[in-house]
Amino acid sequence: MKITEQQLKEIAPNISDLNLRVYTPILNECWDKYYVNTKERICCFIAQIVHESGSFKYTREIASGEAYEGRKDLGNIYPGDGVKFKGRGLIQVTGRDNYRLCSLFLYADFRLIDNPEFLENPEDAVRSAFWYWIVNSLNNICDKPADYSYSWRGRALTGFEWLTKKINGGFNGLEQRKEFYERAKRTLQ
Repeated sequence: MKITEQQLKEIAPNISDLNLRVYTPILNECWDKYYVNTKERICCFIAQIVHESGSFKYTREIASGEAYEGRKDLGNIYPGDGVKFKGRGLIQVTGRDNYRLCSLFLYADFRLIDNPEFLENPEDAVRSAFWYWIVNSLNNICDKPADYSYSWRGRALTGFEWLTKKINGGFNGLEQRKEFYERAKRTLQ
């Protein structure tokens, strides 16, 4: 399946013309390669990355990253790791451990440890989002029936809510993500 610039613009109306021209072909190169290759998977993926990146405007977290300092659960064990390994890519890869794993996946080496800013480049920003998607088995969530629910802290979540939780760690921007998802479903035929 391929997506056109016009379709991406309909889904993410705030995307700049430049980013539309840059990101559309990169996404189209990756759908099959990373098995995000059904309408449902693509709709879920696009909805999440459009929100996470501010319509492809940001490939680097706006915050300084100091909040991640000393976060051993992210592998931030050295002074300065929080800032150095703050969120980057279309799905904000965060923390020394995730940069290391992403680097192995994308390049078969550890270059992101010395050059984390590589994930700010469009191609690597996209590919890192697909890495996150794959290692977290997010296609499995997209492939469940629409009425499938997940239980979290005594609450029943829809698949899309669970997907958002897996990506965001919470439900920040859930309504906007749902809006992008519904646009994608209407747009992609």
